[in-house]
Amino acid sequence: MKIECTPDLAEMRPAIRRFVTDRLDPLTRRIDETGEVPPEALAEMRSQGYLGMRLPEQFGGGGFDLATYCLVQEEVARSHRIYTVMMDATSGLTPIAITRHGTQAQKDKYIAKIASGEWLASFGLTEPEAGSDAAALRTSATRVDGGWKINGLKHFISGAHRAEVVMVIALTDPKLRARGGITAFLVDKGTPGMEITRVDKTIASDPIQLAEIRFDDCFVPDSAVLGEVGQGFKIAMGSLTAGRMGVSAACIGAADKLLELGVAYAKDRVTFGQPLSERQSIQWMLADSATELALARSLAYETLRRIDAGEDVPTGTSMTKLFCSEMVGRVADRVLQIFGGAGLIRGVPVERFYRDIRHYRIGEGSSEVQRMLIARALFKE
Repeated sequence: MKIECTPDLAEMRPAIRRFVTDRLDPLTRRIDETGEVPPEALAEMRSQGYLGMRLPEQFGGGGFDLATYCLVQEEVARSHRIYTVMMDATSGLTPIAITRHGTQAQKDKYIAKIASGEWLASFGLTEPEAGSDAAALRTSATRVDGGWKINGLKHFISGAHRAEVVMVIALTDPKLRARGGITAFLVDKGTPGMEITRVDKTIASDPIQLAEIRFDDCFVPDSAVLGEVGQGFKIAMGSLTAGRMGVSAACIGAADKLLELGVAYAKDRVTFGQPLSERQSIQWMLADSATELALARSLAYETLRRIDAGEDVPTGTSMTKLFCSEMVGRVADRVLQIFGGAGLIRGVPVERFYRDIRHYRIGEGSSEVQRMLIARALFKE
Protein backbone atom coordinates (compact mmCIF):
# COMPACT_ATOMS: atom_id res chain seq x y z
CA MET A 1 0.00 0.00 0.00
CA LYS A 2 1.76 3.13 -1.24
CA ILE A 3 1.08 6.24 0.80
CA GLU A 4 2.90 9.50 0.10
CA CYS A 5 2.69 12.96 1.61
CA THR A 6 2.82 14.96 -1.64
CA PRO A 7 3.86 14.19 -5.24
CA ASP A 8 6.93 16.42 -4.87
CA LEU A 9 8.11 14.58 -1.78
CA ALA A 10 7.40 11.24 -3.45
CA GLU A 11 9.83 12.21 -6.21
CA MET A 12 12.53 12.98 -3.61
CA ARG A 13 12.25 9.69 -1.75
CA PRO A 14 14.18 7.40 -4.18
CA ALA A 15 17.23 9.69 -4.17
CA ILE A 16 17.24 9.87 -0.37
CA ARG A 17 16.80 6.08 -0.15
CA ARG A 18 19.79 5.53 -2.48
CA PHE A 19 21.95 7.85 -0.39
CA VAL A 20 20.99 6.05 2.81
CA THR A 21 21.65 2.63 1.28
CA ASP A 22 24.88 3.49 -0.52
CA ARG A 23 26.51 5.98 1.85
CA LEU A 24 25.02 5.65 5.33
CA ASP A 25 24.44 1.91 5.66
CA PRO A 26 28.18 1.06 5.38
CA LEU A 27 28.86 3.60 8.13
CA THR A 28 26.05 2.11 10.19
CA ARG A 29 27.84 -1.23 10.19
CA ARG A 30 30.97 0.50 11.52
CA ILE A 31 28.93 2.23 14.22
CA ASP A 32 27.49 -1.13 15.32
CA GLU A 33 30.97 -2.67 15.42
CA THR A 34 32.83 0.15 17.20
CA GLY A 35 30.15 2.02 19.12
CA GLU A 36 31.53 5.27 17.68
CA VAL A 37 30.20 7.60 15.01
CA PRO A 38 32.87 8.03 12.30
CA PRO A 39 33.58 11.62 11.18
CA GLU A 40 32.51 10.64 7.68
CA ALA A 41 28.92 10.34 8.88
CA LEU A 42 28.67 14.06 9.59
CA ALA A 43 30.46 14.82 6.31
CA GLU A 44 28.08 12.63 4.32
CA MET A 45 25.03 14.23 5.91
CA ARG A 46 26.47 17.68 5.26
CA SER A 47 27.18 16.85 1.61
CA GLN A 48 23.50 16.16 0.98
CA GLY A 49 22.27 19.24 2.84
CA TYR A 50 20.69 17.18 5.60
CA LEU A 51 22.27 19.27 8.36
CA GLY A 52 20.55 22.55 9.12
CA MET A 53 17.69 21.61 6.81
CA ARG A 54 15.17 23.90 8.47
CA LEU A 55 17.51 26.85 9.05
CA PRO A 56 17.41 29.99 6.87
CA GLU A 57 19.26 29.88 3.58
CA GLN A 58 21.03 33.17 4.29
CA PHE A 59 22.91 31.40 7.08
CA GLY A 60 23.74 28.35 4.98
CA GLY A 61 20.70 26.32 5.99
CA GLY A 62 18.41 24.48 3.65
CA GLY A 63 15.28 26.55 4.23
CA PHE A 64 13.13 23.42 3.94
CA ASP A 65 9.67 23.02 5.40
CA LEU A 66 8.71 20.57 8.12
CA ALA A 67 7.31 17.95 5.74
CA THR A 68 10.57 17.72 3.78
CA TYR A 69 12.56 17.51 7.00
CA CYS A 70 10.30 14.70 8.21
CA LEU A 71 10.71 12.80 4.94
CA VAL A 72 14.49 12.80 5.38
CA GLN A 73 14.10 11.83 9.06
CA GLU A 74 11.93 8.91 7.96
CA GLU A 75 14.47 7.68 5.42
CA VAL A 76 17.64 8.02 7.53
CA ALA A 77 15.85 6.31 10.44
CA ARG A 78 15.78 3.19 8.26
CA SER A 79 19.54 2.98 8.79
CA HIS A 80 20.39 4.19 12.32
CA ARG A 81 18.80 6.41 14.92
CA ILE A 82 22.04 8.39 15.38
CA TYR A 83 21.44 10.06 12.01
CA THR A 84 18.13 11.45 13.21
CA VAL A 85 19.92 12.74 16.33
CA MET A 86 22.48 14.52 14.15
CA MET A 87 19.70 16.15 12.15
CA ASP A 88 17.94 17.24 15.32
CA ALA A 89 21.15 18.78 16.69
CA THR A 90 21.30 21.06 13.63
CA SER A 91 17.60 21.59 12.86
CA GLY A 92 15.81 20.83 16.10
CA LEU A 93 14.61 22.81 19.07
CA THR A 94 17.64 24.96 19.90
CA PRO A 95 18.61 25.96 16.33
CA ILE A 96 15.00 26.77 15.44
CA ALA A 97 14.53 28.71 18.69
CA ILE A 98 17.59 30.84 17.89
CA THR A 99 16.25 31.43 14.39
CA ARG A 100 12.83 32.49 15.67
CA HIS A 101 13.72 34.39 18.83
CA GLY A 102 17.41 35.27 18.64
CA THR A 103 18.90 38.70 18.23
CA GLN A 104 20.82 39.43 15.06
CA ALA A 105 24.05 39.00 17.01
CA GLN A 106 22.94 35.58 18.27
CA LYS A 107 21.94 34.46 14.79
CA ASP A 108 25.25 35.65 13.36
CA LYS A 109 27.16 33.82 16.07
CA TYR A 110 25.41 30.47 15.99
CA ILE A 111 23.22 29.71 12.98
CA ALA A 112 25.79 29.40 10.19
CA LYS A 113 28.06 27.14 12.26
CA ILE A 114 25.14 24.97 13.34
CA ALA A 115 23.79 24.77 9.80
CA SER A 116 27.14 23.46 8.54
CA GLY A 117 27.44 20.92 11.32
CA GLU A 118 30.60 22.57 12.61
CA TRP A 119 28.71 23.17 15.85
CA LEU A 120 26.02 21.00 17.39
CA ALA A 121 23.35 22.39 19.70
CA SER A 122 21.57 20.84 22.66
CA PHE A 123 18.46 21.62 24.70
CA GLY A 124 18.70 21.69 28.50
CA LEU A 125 15.29 21.38 30.13
CA THR A 126 14.98 18.07 32.00
CA GLU A 127 15.96 17.89 35.69
CA PRO A 128 15.61 15.29 38.44
CA GLU A 129 12.33 16.93 39.51
CA ALA A 130 11.20 18.28 36.12
CA GLY A 131 10.76 16.12 33.03
CA SER A 132 7.24 15.77 31.74
CA ASP A 133 6.26 18.39 34.32
CA ALA A 134 8.52 21.02 32.73
CA ALA A 135 7.15 23.90 34.79
CA ALA A 136 8.49 22.29 38.00
CA LEU A 137 12.14 22.97 37.16
CA ARG A 138 14.47 24.17 39.90
CA THR A 139 17.54 25.39 38.01
CA SER A 140 17.56 29.11 38.68
CA ALA A 141 19.04 32.19 37.06
CA THR A 142 19.55 35.21 39.30
CA ARG A 143 20.16 38.67 37.90
CA VAL A 144 23.54 40.15 38.81
CA ASP A 145 25.50 43.12 37.58
CA GLY A 146 25.91 42.74 33.81
CA GLY A 147 24.09 39.46 33.46
CA TRP A 148 22.89 36.35 35.26
CA LYS A 149 24.19 33.56 37.47
CA ILE A 150 22.77 30.09 36.79
CA ASN A 151 22.67 27.40 39.47
CA GLY A 152 21.20 23.92 39.29
CA LEU A 153 21.35 20.53 37.65
CA LYS A 154 20.12 19.26 34.31
CA HIS A 155 20.12 15.59 33.37
CA PHE A 156 19.15 13.28 30.50
CA ILE A 157 20.26 16.03 28.09
CA SER A 158 20.79 14.52 24.66
CA GLY A 159 24.21 15.20 23.18
CA ALA A 160 25.12 18.00 25.59
CA HIS A 161 28.67 16.67 25.93
CA ARG A 162 29.18 17.15 22.18
CA ALA A 163 27.36 20.49 21.88
CA GLU A 164 29.01 23.86 21.44
CA VAL A 165 25.92 25.61 22.79
CA VAL A 166 23.14 24.50 25.15
CA MET A 167 19.83 26.30 25.43
CA VAL A 168 19.26 26.24 29.18
CA ILE A 169 15.77 26.77 30.56
CA ALA A 170 15.98 28.34 34.02
CA LEU A 171 13.66 29.78 36.64
CA THR A 172 13.96 33.56 36.91
CA ASP A 173 10.82 34.28 38.95
CA PRO A 174 9.68 31.48 41.31
CA LYS A 175 6.29 33.14 41.82
CA LEU A 176 5.39 33.32 38.13
CA ARG A 177 7.06 30.12 36.92
CA ALA A 178 5.46 29.03 33.60
CA ARG A 179 3.39 32.23 33.51
CA GLY A 180 6.35 34.47 32.82
CA GLY A 181 8.96 33.32 35.32
CA ILE A 182 11.06 31.02 33.13
CA THR A 183 13.81 32.26 30.78
CA ALA A 184 15.93 30.66 28.04
CA PHE A 185 19.70 31.20 27.99
CA LEU A 186 22.31 30.28 25.39
CA VAL A 187 25.29 28.89 27.29
CA ASP A 188 28.47 28.15 25.35
CA LYS A 189 30.68 25.13 25.87
CA GLY A 190 33.49 25.95 28.31
CA THR A 191 31.61 28.69 30.14
CA PRO A 192 33.02 28.79 33.72
CA GLY A 193 30.57 27.28 36.17
CA MET A 194 29.01 24.91 33.64
CA GLU A 195 30.32 21.36 33.87
CA ILE A 196 29.37 18.09 32.20
CA THR A 197 29.45 15.90 35.30
CA ARG A 198 28.30 12.62 33.81
CA VAL A 199 27.57 11.02 30.43
CA ASP A 200 25.17 8.10 30.51
CA LYS A 201 24.92 5.32 27.98
CA THR A 202 21.34 4.23 27.45
CA ILE A 203 19.43 1.11 26.50
CA ALA A 204 20.03 2.22 22.91
CA SER A 205 23.15 2.08 20.75
CA ASP A 206 26.38 3.28 22.34
CA PRO A 207 26.47 6.66 20.52
CA ILE A 208 23.02 7.56 21.90
CA GLN A 209 24.14 9.25 25.11
CA LEU A 210 22.60 11.58 27.66
CA ALA A 211 24.58 14.08 29.71
CA GLU A 212 24.25 15.61 33.16
CA ILE A 213 25.11 19.31 33.43
CA ARG A 214 25.82 21.10 36.71
CA PHE A 215 25.69 24.88 37.01
CA ASP A 216 27.56 26.47 39.90
CA ASP A 217 27.34 30.28 39.81
CA CYS A 218 27.65 30.05 36.03
CA PHE A 219 27.77 33.64 34.82
CA VAL A 220 26.27 34.54 31.45
CA PRO A 221 25.87 38.09 30.12
CA ASP A 222 22.54 39.67 29.25
CA SER A 223 23.33 38.92 25.61
CA ALA A 224 22.90 35.21 26.40
CA VAL A 225 19.16 35.63 27.04
CA LEU A 226 17.19 34.12 24.16
CA GLY A 227 14.02 36.04 23.44
CA GLU A 228 12.56 38.05 26.28
CA VAL A 229 13.12 37.46 29.98
CA GLY A 230 10.24 35.33 31.27
CA GLN A 231 9.36 33.82 27.88
CA GLY A 232 11.51 30.70 28.15
CA PHE A 233 8.62 28.33 28.78
CA LYS A 234 6.83 29.51 25.65
CA ILE A 235 10.03 29.19 23.63
CA ALA A 236 10.54 25.63 24.86
CA MET A 237 6.94 24.62 24.22
CA GLY A 238 7.00 26.26 20.79
CA SER A 239 9.05 23.40 19.39
CA LEU A 240 6.60 20.68 20.31
CA THR A 241 4.93 20.47 16.91
CA ALA A 242 8.16 19.94 14.99
CA GLY A 243 9.66 17.70 17.66
CA ARG A 244 6.70 15.35 17.81
CA MET A 245 6.42 15.15 14.03
CA GLY A 246 10.15 14.46 13.67
CA VAL A 247 9.90 11.59 16.15
CA SER A 248 6.82 10.27 14.35
CA ALA A 249 8.68 10.27 11.04
CA ALA A 250 11.63 8.42 12.56
CA CYS A 251 9.26 5.82 14.00
CA ILE A 252 7.69 5.29 10.58
CA GLY A 253 11.09 4.87 8.93
CA ALA A 254 12.30 2.39 11.53
CA ALA A 255 9.06 0.38 11.31
CA ASP A 256 9.29 0.33 7.52
CA LYS A 257 12.82 -1.11 7.66
CA LEU A 258 11.87 -3.62 10.35
CA LEU A 259 8.94 -4.84 8.27
CA GLU A 260 11.24 -5.22 5.27
CA LEU A 261 13.70 -7.24 7.36
CA GLY A 262 10.90 -9.39 8.77
CA VAL A 263 9.48 -10.24 5.36
CA ALA A 264 12.91 -11.15 3.95
CA TYR A 265 13.79 -13.34 6.92
CA ALA A 266 10.41 -15.11 6.83
CA LYS A 267 11.01 -16.00 3.18
CA ASP A 268 14.51 -17.35 3.81
CA ARG A 269 14.17 -19.10 7.16
CA VAL A 270 13.04 -22.73 6.83
CA THR A 271 11.74 -24.76 9.78
CA PHE A 272 10.20 -28.22 9.65
CA GLY A 273 10.56 -28.21 5.89
CA GLN A 274 8.70 -24.95 5.27
CA PRO A 275 9.69 -21.28 5.11
CA LEU A 276 8.29 -19.17 7.92
CA SER A 277 6.39 -17.12 5.33
CA GLU A 278 4.00 -20.06 4.83
CA ARG A 279 2.98 -20.15 8.49
CA GLN A 280 -0.20 -18.31 9.33
CA SER A 281 1.05 -17.01 12.68
CA ILE A 282 3.99 -15.32 10.94
CA GLN A 283 1.81 -13.99 8.15
CA TRP A 284 -0.52 -12.38 10.66
CA MET A 285 2.37 -10.74 12.53
CA LEU A 286 3.55 -9.16 9.30
CA ALA A 287 0.04 -8.27 8.14
CA ASP A 288 -0.74 -6.51 11.42
CA SER A 289 2.57 -4.64 11.20
CA ALA A 290 1.93 -3.53 7.61
CA THR A 291 -1.57 -2.34 8.52
CA GLU A 292 -0.42 -0.34 11.53
CA LEU A 293 2.42 1.18 9.51
CA ALA A 294 -0.02 2.29 6.81
CA LEU A 295 -2.26 3.87 9.44
CA ALA A 296 0.70 5.65 11.02
CA ARG A 297 1.82 7.05 7.67
CA SER A 298 -1.68 8.22 6.83
CA LEU A 299 -2.06 10.00 10.17
CA ALA A 300 1.40 11.58 10.04
CA TYR A 301 1.13 12.76 6.44
CA GLU A 302 -2.33 14.21 6.95
CA THR A 303 -1.13 16.04 10.05
CA LEU A 304 1.86 17.43 8.13
CA ARG A 305 -0.47 18.52 5.31
CA ARG A 306 -2.64 20.43 7.77
CA ILE A 307 0.40 22.05 9.39
CA ASP A 308 1.69 23.10 5.97
CA ALA A 309 -1.73 24.56 5.18
CA GLY A 310 -1.58 26.68 8.32
CA GLU A 311 -4.38 24.81 10.05
CA ASP A 312 -4.57 24.47 13.82
CA VAL A 313 -3.75 20.93 14.96
CA PRO A 314 -4.15 21.17 18.74
CA THR A 315 -4.06 17.41 19.40
CA GLY A 316 -2.98 16.18 15.98
CA THR A 317 0.70 16.08 16.82
CA SER A 318 0.03 14.36 20.15
CA MET A 319 -2.10 11.70 18.46
CA THR A 320 0.52 11.21 15.76
CA LYS A 321 3.44 10.91 18.14
CA LEU A 322 1.49 8.59 20.44
CA PHE A 323 0.36 6.24 17.69
CA CYS A 324 3.64 6.17 15.75
CA SER A 325 5.86 5.59 18.78
CA GLU A 326 3.69 2.77 20.09
CA MET A 327 3.26 1.31 16.60
CA VAL A 328 7.00 0.94 16.02
CA GLY A 329 7.35 -0.78 19.39
CA ARG A 330 4.81 -3.41 18.38
CA VAL A 331 6.40 -3.88 14.97
CA ALA A 332 9.87 -4.28 16.49
CA ASP A 333 8.59 -6.84 18.98
CA ARG A 334 6.88 -8.92 16.28
CA VAL A 335 9.87 -8.85 13.94
CA LEU A 336 12.29 -9.80 16.69
CA GLN A 337 9.99 -12.70 17.54
CA ILE A 338 10.07 -13.82 13.90
CA PHE A 339 13.88 -13.76 13.98
CA GLY A 340 13.84 -15.88 17.11
CA GLY A 341 17.26 -16.46 18.69
CA ALA A 342 18.97 -14.60 15.83
CA GLY A 343 17.10 -11.45 16.82
CA LEU A 344 18.74 -11.43 20.24
CA ILE A 345 22.32 -11.27 18.99
CA ARG A 346 24.30 -8.03 19.07
CA GLY A 347 25.27 -7.04 15.55
CA VAL A 348 21.95 -8.12 14.06
CA PRO A 349 20.13 -4.93 13.00
CA VAL A 350 16.79 -6.11 14.41
CA GLU A 351 18.27 -6.30 17.90
CA ARG A 352 19.67 -2.77 17.64
CA PHE A 353 16.41 -1.36 16.27
CA TYR A 354 14.53 -3.02 19.13
CA ARG A 355 16.64 -1.14 21.69
CA ASP A 356 16.88 2.15 19.83
CA ILE A 357 13.17 2.67 19.28
CA ARG A 358 12.24 2.21 22.95
CA HIS A 359 13.22 5.81 23.61
CA TYR A 360 10.46 7.14 21.37
CA ARG A 361 7.69 6.33 23.85
CA ILE A 362 9.42 8.53 26.45
CA GLY A 363 11.25 11.37 24.67
CA GLU A 364 9.45 14.44 23.26
CA GLY A 365 6.61 13.82 25.70
CA SER A 366 5.85 10.32 26.95
CA SER A 367 2.86 8.31 25.77
CA GLU A 368 1.13 9.10 29.06
CA VAL A 369 1.62 12.84 28.56
CA GLN A 370 0.27 12.63 25.02
CA ARG A 371 -2.83 10.80 26.27
CA MET A 372 -3.27 13.42 28.98
CA LEU A 373 -3.14 16.24 26.42
CA ILE A 374 -5.58 14.48 24.10
CA ALA A 375 -8.02 13.78 26.93
CA ARG A 376 -7.73 17.33 28.23
CA ALA A 377 -8.71 18.65 24.80
CA LEU A 378 -11.67 16.27 24.66
CA PHE A 379 -13.00 17.53 27.98
CA LYS A 380 -12.63 21.13 26.82
CA GLU A 381 -14.67 20.32 23.71
